[in-house]
Amino acid sequence: MTTETKTGSTESTETSGGVTTVYQVTGMTCGHCEGAVSGEISTIEGVTSVTAAAATGRVTVVSESVPNESAVRAAVDEAGYEFVGQA
Repeated sequence: MTTETKTGSTESTETSGGVTTVYQVTGMTCGHCEGAVSGEISTIEGVTSVTAAAATGRVTVVSESVPNESAVRAAVDEAGYEFVGQA
């Protein structure tokens, strides 16, 4: 079962495996960049999977519940990239 959840400006897709949220990040150019962003976001409590794509700048986060956007922003900043917001 898939349901769309819209909370404020955050739109996420909820499935039986958790909540999937896609963010836009700028500055990623290669696999190392993808790994740095994924590694930082994966440390956020409740995050179960992170996939970053340098080609599109999209970062897909699967978590137990909608992640705290400020925590995602801080993680992206820590990795050295710019968090744009929800994709």
